[in-house]
Amino acid sequence: MDAVIIDYGMGNLRSVEKAVAAVGGTPAISPDPEAVRRAPRLILPGVGAFGDAMENLRRSGLDGAIREATTGGTPLLGLCLGLELLFSESDEFGRHAGLDLIPGAVRRFDDSEMRVPHVGWNQVEPQRDDPLLRGIDPGEYFYFVHSYYVAPQSREAVLATTDYGGEFCSIARRDNVWGAQFHPEKSQSAGQRLLRNFLSF
Repeated sequence: MDAVIIDYGMGNLRSVEKAVAAVGGTPAISPDPEAVRRAPRLILPGVGAFGDAMENLRRSGLDGAIREATTGGTPLLGLCLGLELLFSESDEFGRHAGLDLIPGAVRRFDDSEMRVPHVGWNQVEPQRDDPLLRGIDPGEYFYFVHSYYVAPQSREAVLATTDYGGEFCSIARRDNVWGAQFHPEKSQSAGQRLLRNFLSF
């Protein structure tokens, strides 16, 4: 087992599991905080509302286990809602505190300017070199489905950006914590490459 996919009752767990296995990984899905603490790598997927997700993480004790593991140096990759949960807070259906692993906020796209949610293929532009992006060309397409985007407090946390009515952060990083707004498991060869890169950490 080289990665634990965190099961907190919300997320496309099986498709992420299959995608990790397809690139040579040996993933395990677990709702157990102790498995999270012992994991060599963590993947936090997610589909749904921020507040519900954080309530599930707190109720199960997974929030503390995630913080302990990442403080100890365990690499973590958040996907879609999983990226958003890494941030300090969200204004989705009220204000909700997040895991606060990456300082910043989660904001809703302005639906007066564009169609929301943002659905479909869009380009990702790296802002600096990073091992997560090894072998991925600038402007590579990934598959997105989201109504909210992350706004890191520090520009240093912005690893890549995407344009949708303006530039937003589509990949964030702080130390050993990464997050992608798109779905690698739905992004064909580019998504496979990103997952393979993560498994090398």
